Amino acid sequence: MTSPQLTSYEDRSLYTTWQLSLDQIERENTLSAKLLKLWAYFDRQDVWFELLQHGSYELLQHGSSTDNDWMQRLIEDELNFNGAVRVLCNYGLVDPELPFHDRSGSGGYSMHSCVHSWTASVLNREWDEGLAKLALICVASDVPNDNDKDWWILQRRVLQHAARHERFIREGKVKVEGVEWAVHCLGLLCYNQGKLAEAEAMYTRALQGKEEALGPNHTSTLDTVNNLGIIYRQQGKLAEAEAMYIRALQGKEEALGPNHTSTLDTVNNLGILYHQQDKLAEAEAMHIRALQGKEEALGPNHTSTLGTVNNLGWLYNQQGKLAEAEAMYTRALQGYEEALGPNHTSTLQTVNNLGWLYSEQGKLAEAEAMYIRALQGKEEALGPNHTSTLLTVRNLGNLYSDQGKLAEAEAMYIRALQGYEEALGPNHISTLRTVRNLGNLYSHQGKLAEAEAMYIRALQGKEEALGPNHTSTLKTVLHLGNMYRLQHKLAEAETMARRALNGYEDALGPKHSSTLQAVNNLGRLFADQGKLAEAETMYTRTLQGYESLDSVNVSSYTPALNTISNLGDLFSKTKQTDKAKAMYTRALSGFAAVQGPLSDRCQDLERRLKALDVAPAESDVPNMGSTETGAGESKPLVRKLLRKFRR
Repeated sequence: MTSPQLTSYEDRSLYTTWQLSLDQIERENTLSAKLLKLWAYFDRQDVWFELLQHGSYELLQHGSSTDNDWMQRLIEDELNFNGAVRVLCNYGLVDPELPFHDRSGSGGYSMHSCVHSWTASVLNREWDEGLAKLALICVASDVPNDNDKDWWILQRRVLQHAARHERFIREGKVKVEGVEWAVHCLGLLCYNQGKLAEAEAMYTRALQGKEEALGPNHTSTLDTVNNLGIIYRQQGKLAEAEAMYIRALQGKEEALGPNHTSTLDTVNNLGILYHQQDKLAEAEAMHIRALQGKEEALGPNHTSTLGTVNNLGWLYNQQGKLAEAEAMYTRALQGYEEALGPNHTSTLQTVNNLGWLYSEQGKLAEAEAMYIRALQGKEEALGPNHTSTLLTVRNLGNLYSDQGKLAEAEAMYIRALQGYEEALGPNHISTLRTVRNLGNLYSHQGKLAEAEAMYIRALQGKEEALGPNHTSTLKTVLHLGNMYRLQHKLAEAETMARRALNGYEDALGPKHSSTLQAVNNLGRLFADQGKLAEAETMYTRTLQGYESLDSVNVSSYTPALNTISNLGDLFSKTKQTDKAKAMYTRALSGFAAVQGPLSDRCQDLERRLKALDVAPAESDVPNMGSTETGAGESKPLVRKLLRKFRR
């Protein structure tokens, strides 16, 4: 057992003293002596009654062969447990923990690190497999589901014990035979704490054990397959994730039927994966199937149903169906608040998502309120450095950037980056996304050298982690190409733009929304190069592509509106005033619906329209893709649109 060794004369004297105390304890209360030996397989801090009680119940349910009669007597009631611990306290081996207001369960007890070392290296000089498994079962039995009330409080409490057993399992000290379910629970705990590498190791070990003990198609085996798919998706291993999900789905459909709630959970997860792969039509089909099945099986307000509602809202948001997205988020939020309370992490994640939607709609004050509520709640529930907390920190950075609060945005990005680097490592996808966000910020600040460094770091990391042609890698290629365009490195910019376009066409097809974004960017580059005919071809292809997508509402889809605005700029440059007016008016109508008629973007479009009226023959409006200016004093079209939307 890994513990610090006591080798000094004074320490050996302590050994002798504690051994004499143990002899007295065994005569006074044998349960106290048994507990002292078992404690070596827990962390030294915070052992409490329910931790052992829940484990003892699991022992009975799973029919463990461990000789646990003494354990049953110890946890028969809390008086027995407290009596046994009191003896250890009387001999100075254990102390009660200070009470905490946010602690779930009864008060805990701790021992000094030297005493704990003695229990490990002397009382358990020979590794006791039975006691190790008993402690593992106790820890795993106390890992709550993330739908349980205040689950994060109990997870924090059990985490230090789980970390000890995660290490025991990784080092091969605990055999998983018969306790595969417990190893699965440790995987769940590691995942909820954002420790993806540890979660993958636990799930992989549990899967191997379940396949041997239960078979590859047992429903418990398939649950672990499903969860391993979640880990792979979070790690950006999308092909491996899809293989896990499809295996789990096929197995569950055969074993449980297509409408069983466990089957539908995997359907929902597959929808999330397809969304991440930009297969939006397939994602929508999966989410709708999952939602309809859960509404029928569980009811419209069950938390599992609400989770799928939230996911469908996120998909609609990405498709530009903002009204439908808001309806889904609002339904999910109201349901979560009623079922779980306003501060549950599922509630807070939906609050975060509503913040994202409001940001897309240009409702920046409402977005900020949502993000701050989500951030404060997550900091209290999960801690300031949990990956879910850091996601909201990064989103708040995005919002501050949109609001022009660049110093505040930088502070958020740096906090998120440092947190991700510590929690997930410098090359994790979430870390690299934050690096890319910092690149965007530095670009807006005119710090082009710093921006280029961020983009190159993000690109190199994604190329290594995901491959050169992964869609997330290609997105960074797009950003780097735009950076080169701003630096007037037009040859390098064109190389990046064509690489992104070719990669998207190969990965997603010529009419995918991400492909069309790359086409639009190439059009902007051609416009900067003075290749106006080629630019018009690119913009026209982009717009026609968006219009052909059933999954996109062009009138409220921001990328499509950007392309329409870019066409207005192009027609203005080529003195095609009527066409320019038509494009600007169309873009203005769309942005008014999405962001509000008095948004900065609408005011800028109004200025451009006014410039065409003042000097249509000489107008040379700067490219909207890289320039946003303030509004002029006259806003007749904006006011007209405002009256329209107030009706």
